Amino acid sequence: MDFPVYHLDFFGNRVLIGVIAVLHVYINHALAVGAAPLITAMEWWGWRWRDEEWDRLAYRMLFVCFVVTTTVGALTGVGIWLSSSLVNPAAIGSLIRVFFWAWFFEWVVFVTEVSLILIYFLTWKRWSGKHKKRHIGIGVALSVFSWLTMGVIVAILGFMMDSGSWPEKPTFVRGVFNPIYPPQLTFRTGYALTAAGLFGLLLTFFFTRQGTALRARAIRFISVWTLVWVPVCALGAAWYWRVIPDHMLANLPVALGTQVLEGWHRTLAWIIAVSAAVVLIVAFWGAALPRRFPAAVLVVPFVLYVGQLGCFERVREFIRKPEVIEGYMYSNGIRKDAFPLLRERGLLTHATYVPMRTITDENRLAAGREIFRIACTRCHTTRGVNSVAGKLQGLYGAPPWDPVVVKSYLGTMHNTRPYMPPFPGTDQEMTALAEYLLLLPESSAPLKGAQVVGVQVPPRNSAVNESGASATGL
Repeated sequence: MDFPVYHLDFFGNRVLIGVIAVLHVYINHALAVGAAPLITAMEWWGWRWRDEEWDRLAYRMLFVCFVVTTTVGALTGVGIWLSSSLVNPAAIGSLIRVFFWAWFFEWVVFVTEVSLILIYFLTWKRWSGKHKKRHIGIGVALSVFSWLTMGVIVAILGFMMDSGSWPEKPTFVRGVFNPIYPPQLTFRTGYALTAAGLFGLLLTFFFTRQGTALRARAIRFISVWTLVWVPVCALGAAWYWRVIPDHMLANLPVALGTQVLEGWHRTLAWIIAVSAAVVLIVAFWGAALPRRFPAAVLVVPFVLYVGQLGCFERVREFIRKPEVIEGYMYSNGIRKDAFPLLRERGLLTHATYVPMRTITDENRLAAGREIFRIACTRCHTTRGVNSVAGKLQGLYGAPPWDPVVVKSYLGTMHNTRPYMPPFPGTDQEMTALAEYLLLLPESSAPLKGAQVVGVQVPPRNSAVNESGASATGL
């Protein structure tokens, strides 16, 4: 039969969310949570010593943070919500149900934070002289609310890694105060304040001239600031490491790079450790000998920060696989407790937006495509980044592939690759998916999403879940 075969866009859902989220974290940590108290401290220092040149430097740094956080930072913050709710609505819906009041509080805090940064930036020059103390107070309030915004989100991130006692007694308090929350909040607080210092050194390179007293003072002040917060970051990291579940640490060799670089994980770990040591050495150098500080070195710490935080976020996201919410939901948005039902009665039977409930000879390839969309596309493309076609070729060589072998792999993949969830459907659905995957090497057009082709809901008289319950969400 003639059947159109599609593949996903090149980057796929996982990379889409990852790029948006990591960019947002870069901005949030260094330019919002960390920079607000650093700039406030610099303003206070300039006010104390009546140093207008120093005050202008602090204002110029605030200008950069203000512009970036209210544009790219705001867009990526909204982008995380949009992309994740489109890609995995079951996971986001579950988190909203658990953390509704936390998210409500966070949005109130966020609106207050935006209002404060507007007031802080726009009144900097007008609230001088006798009003300067009041203006510094706005900076202190901005620092508190910036940290509170992160504090709420970190509770949700911790819950996704280890829900603690919540599954036994699902309450809001148990969800917020999960085992990962305090150590991760400590680590991120220290890291954000340290990152602000590294970003401050980068801005010093652009906003001051080589050999001037202002550059030397700025390097020393910001370097000392960085050294103050490095111990908090280190202690938080050690505490964080101790509470990560053992089965997640087993994913670390792949999480540090990719499956291809799994054997290089020790080398990658050493690179991260050396880069952290370089940052520490630069901070000591700047605090002790600011006048002998080469201009190019001011750029190095922030570049290393970008690499370190990007690696941390990838590891944090990857090690909790195959689950998106630990102990509750797999990364494809299917609840763990729903697997026995789905294996018995079928994934298509309980899916909402599919054109068929049962598999026939006429629709088995279309059914395989729908199963791929439901069970695989949160993480995989067909022929792009992290493609299924590429994985199969790496395992079995160039196509054509043996359908029996491919089907056997689908049934056992979670044993050989523990970061993969088990196949959620019946044996018949597994066969349909395998047949669909066999056609991927011949595909050329993108696998069109619901925003292009719309969605289809089977007639009510088709086979459905008797209880009407969904296999996803709380």
